[in-house]
Amino acid sequence: MMAAPVSERLIERLPRVRGRLSEQVPLAPITWFRVGGAAEIMFRPADIDDLAGFLAAKPVDVPVTVIGVASNLLVRDGGVAGVVIRLGRGFVDVKIDGSIVETGAGALDLNVALACRDAGVASLEFLSGIPGTVGGGLRMNAGAYGSEMKDVLREATALDGRGARHVVSTSALGLSYRHCDAPEDWIFVQARFAGKPGDPAEIGRRMVEIQAAREAAQPIRARTGGSTFANPPGHKAWELIDRAGCRGLKRGSAMVSEKHANFLINTGTATAADLETLGEDVRRRVRETSGVALEWEIRRIGRSGGAA
Repeated sequence: MMAAPVSERLIERLPRVRGRLSEQVPLAPITWFRVGGAAEIMFRPADIDDLAGFLAAKPVDVPVTVIGVASNLLVRDGGVAGVVIRLGRGFVDVKIDGSIVETGAGALDLNVALACRDAGVASLEFLSGIPGTVGGGLRMNAGAYGSEMKDVLREATALDGRGARHVVSTSALGLSYRHCDAPEDWIFVQARFAGKPGDPAEIGRRMVEIQAAREAAQPIRARTGGSTFANPPGHKAWELIDRAGCRGLKRGSAMVSEKHANFLINTGTATAADLETLGEDVRRRVRETSGVALEWEIRRIGRSGGAA
């Protein structure tokens, strides 16, 4: 009797790349929560052309998930099937010409703000208060301290699921509060922003104020994922959570922050399931006390359960 054929490893079905393909890469160490399973395959493309070629040649049945610095991300304990794409060194350049700022999607928001400060470009100081990358900020129209991506963005470049390049204006992206109309399979790779001339010292002072405000109001030194829920129309999420009696609520080592009720914290050994279940408990309690349905702002990916 013949033995059953050994199933082909996913990495053997993928096209050749100039970047790096790795199997079973633990994701917990790179997430701010420090929880979650492994990526079945991690792809770090060398540059835009490498990523485009991969998307064009990969089997259509292989799912793709894009992550940045995983600051606003919850990876479930069962890990992520398919290919997880992380944009690295080939996507972090920041170029400034006058008041026009061109960046790769992998550039840290803070680094963009710092480059603008040094070049005397104002209006992008708010990026120093967003602990993520440009690509993630575009996908959710990230904002802080009175400004959003849509206020300074002029155009963005994205690759679709088959690697075709699209350059689109801000208006075409349909950006609104924590929302972007771009197709789900688009991967942002570049952005162009427009600031205005400013005094580097004054820009720097504004960035210091933003940092001080963050440290005073948010548990930024804890294992957290940033704002957990989007503010519902006419409400502030933290106030609804507070009124529902959820400040300090715990499930295992997962806890609603005492400092800011719209932040979940891993106080030590929490699992992704602990954090997600706690978040759903908060949603239920808020709905029961106020009638308002909170929507997750934290992106949750992967499979529940044990190791991938």
